[in-house]
Amino acid sequence: PCTTTRCTASSNPNLSERHTTMASKGFFNAFDDIWMLDGMRTPMVDYCGALGHISPTDLGIKAARAALERAGVPAADINSVLAGNMAPGDFEQFMLPRHIGLYAGVPQDVPALMTQRICGTGFELFRQAGEQIQSGCADVALVVGTESMTRNPIAAFTHRTGFKLGAPVEFKDFMWEALNDSAPGINMIQTAENLAKKYGITREEVDAFASDSFAKAVAAQQAGFHAGEIVPVVSEKFELEGYATRGIKLQGKTTEVANDTHARISPADVLAKLRSVYPGGVQTGGNSAALVDAAAAAVVASGAYARAKGKKPLARVVAAAVVGVPPEIMGIGPAPAIKLLLERAGLTLDAIGRFEINEAQGAQTLSVGRELGLDLSKLNVNGGAIALGHPLACTGVRLTLTLAREMQRSGVRYGVSSACIGGGQGIALLLENPEGV
Repeated sequence: PCTTTRCTASSNPNLSERHTTMASKGFFNAFDDIWMLDGMRTPMVDYCGALGHISPTDLGIKAARAALERAGVPAADINSVLAGNMAPGDFEQFMLPRHIGLYAGVPQDVPALMTQRICGTGFELFRQAGEQIQSGCADVALVVGTESMTRNPIAAFTHRTGFKLGAPVEFKDFMWEALNDSAPGINMIQTAENLAKKYGITREEVDAFASDSFAKAVAAQQAGFHAGEIVPVVSEKFELEGYATRGIKLQGKTTEVANDTHARISPADVLAKLRSVYPGGVQTGGNSAALVDAAAAAVVASGAYARAKGKKPLARVVAAAVVGVPPEIMGIGPAPAIKLLLERAGLTLDAIGRFEINEAQGAQTLSVGRELGLDLSKLNVNGGAIALGHPLACTGVRLTLTLAREMQRSGVRYGVSSACIGGGQGIALLLENPEGV
């Protein structure tokens, strides 16, 4: 039967005043015997590129099928489907989690749930999978984050009641408008600019950080690291007996998409020539997260299941933490989330061998590094979202999968994946490689 998992609020009066305002409250989950068995993702392909015509549901099905195959887990063993998607890529979004599960072969009697925590959605999927498994609701969960940035709609929300003569039609770009937080009256780029001022971060530092992200991504790509988690996307059909056939159809003469497309060598002096989004600001199109389309999936299971099936998991999912921060500096969210995570897990920052922190904006990520006193040589060692892209709901699954694989490759014991969240939140996951040091 399902029982309550450990989820505790946190308050620490001993933190400094500055830290207390950003880290005193939140919640923390500790997981005793929860494992990521394996996962896969599609390539991350530039906005309006080769994946731009594909429904996020079908991208999710592709990633889900690949993750199950890589993990060697029969779809019939899945007890829960958890899927995340932010912007509707078609009129079927209501059914997205259910269709992903069904067309991945999961039995009809297994429920599916849509999860939304904006840029933290992919991490939240792991957190909820951990809760479900630890509480006894499931033994094995399929988590899928999928996002088509290209298919964000041009939308209107005022047409149902008709039009007055001469009234504005009010069609707007959903993705562009969604980047604005109406509470403080600023957009996500402006929150990064606020952090740049708060932490004294210069345009030169942001461009250098972005250039390094590109260089690391290219090096990892050339070494074949990213290919180890990518399932190539081809035109294919997804059959489900008794139901409509779904599938993927690549456009034009493209027959296969197998690589991330945005990473390229980008010297700092070249990035320096780009115009800032705001006059005198530090953020540009070149040092902010790339817009891409992608999906990622992973199989999360109890230790009992893994041992019974003879599986060698990628990593143990140790704990999760979520916090709130001021909306106008939402990008600092990973810092208090990571502080809470490590404090409650009884670990120090030095114990963490690798960090994957989403690079929403260069100044935002550098601010998190400064607030934590982070050793940047441990951060995003295979490139980050500036180079590879940030497909919203997919990002947390991708980062956590990449982290687990990198921990095994480098032989480190502990790793943290994390992201800031629009509206003012931060989320972080703690992974363990039991064979690491």
